[in-house]
Amino acid sequence: MMRSDQIINTIDMVQRENLDVRTITMGINLLDCRHNDIDVMCSRVVSKIERLAGNLVDACEQIVTKYGVPIVNKRLAVSPAADVAAGHGPEGFIALAKAMDQAAHSVNVDFIGGYSAQVQKGASAADDILIDTLPEALLSTEKVCASINVGSSRAGINMNAVKRLGQILKTLAEGSRAQDGFGCAKLVIFTNQPEDNPFMAGAYHGHGEPEVVINVGVSGPGVVRRALERRIERDGAENLGLDDLAEEIKQTSCRVTRCGELLGREVASRLGVPFGIVDLSLAPTPKVGDSIGEILFSLGLDAVGAPGSTACIAMLNDAVKKGGAFASQSVGGLSGAFIPVLEDSTLAAAAERDELSLEKLEAMTCVCSVGLDMIAVPGDTSAETLSAMIADEMAIGMINKKTTAVRFIPVPGKKAGERVEFGGLFGGGTIMPVRNQGKSARFINYAGHIPAPIHSLNN
Repeated sequence: MMRSDQIINTIDMVQRENLDVRTITMGINLLDCRHNDIDVMCSRVVSKIERLAGNLVDACEQIVTKYGVPIVNKRLAVSPAADVAAGHGPEGFIALAKAMDQAAHSVNVDFIGGYSAQVQKGASAADDILIDTLPEALLSTEKVCASINVGSSRAGINMNAVKRLGQILKTLAEGSRAQDGFGCAKLVIFTNQPEDNPFMAGAYHGHGEPEVVINVGVSGPGVVRRALERRIERDGAENLGLDDLAEEIKQTSCRVTRCGELLGREVASRLGVPFGIVDLSLAPTPKVGDSIGEILFSLGLDAVGAPGSTACIAMLNDAVKKGGAFASQSVGGLSGAFIPVLEDSTLAAAAERDELSLEKLEAMTCVCSVGLDMIAVPGDTSAETLSAMIADEMAIGMINKKTTAVRFIPVPGKKAGERVEFGGLFGGGTIMPVRNQGKSARFINYAGHIPAPIHSLNN
């Protein structure tokens, strides 16, 4: 039960500091929809989603009215399409993607994730078909999102898949040339992908999940920034250490997590389904005052990308996780700090001023919750270079036993320094230069498999 002072603090966080529930995501198991007839399979998928998620948006709106906390997105995550459509050819996979899109429109959610495959140790015939059909599936649908898990700390990295996905990104970008390659924004490539992540585009419903579940993603970079500013104004920067600021972040994260769990559990109760997890991830938006970069300014940096940026992100990420864990036994998903360049106005501005490079971002991803996210690169970046950049990020996750992911957007016909604008939560910004372009092809063409690290033998 929230105390009255916590309720007042929550109202202030909503009105002044951009607190929101970024997403209420319903996970749905679709494995019982499999059938050797494509039409029957698709009909089952649409019917099951409509039956289970038909009231999701209404339930969320009722909670918004009751508590006054915005719920920005209502989303679905379903079983990996590679498993649901296994046994069918490409036409079955495309039909499934369109059925998912139809169902998402029918229940009025914003996105549906799960056009996915887990190929960290190798790809099945169905996985191969899914990867091959990614461009058509994403370009012929509006709300479908895809993810491919190519690595894990237990299995190593599937470099055959990494090599293919570099070319898939090029095909996706060219197919959405009129939208500056936006099709790539709906595909995330992972190592150590969590099964209960509520955030898009990487959400899917894992095999260890219940039949249906509600997961909530709550975000509050503006809340954390304002809490730090208040503490500094009250006590004076000269009287504070970084440990004091870390404690402030932890306590603030605790309050935000409790708020998110309260709302998520009530939505689940109204729908009569289990509550899963609350994912407290500081996921920024293009809105001023809702930025991870602004938090780094409050922590004493004068430029995002300056020396100390990685240390600040490490401290921030750790404090967020500690605050979330203290607040709830149901913390899951990613739960930490996101640094998606195009979706964060301060990060985008730092990239435009050349204060923030891809190399520094890669270092920061070693200690944050995701990876190289929503980054626009020149359209002439080769498929092999894209694959090598993916491989670098996957290696960070594999070795460090953490989730890492990439969302690269090679913008057709545009060069480093030019701008792209995607609008909404996807934001916009400057295309970042890729150094040493075209110098990784021999490495990528070996393909094969990067073995799991020695610490995978820990059972």
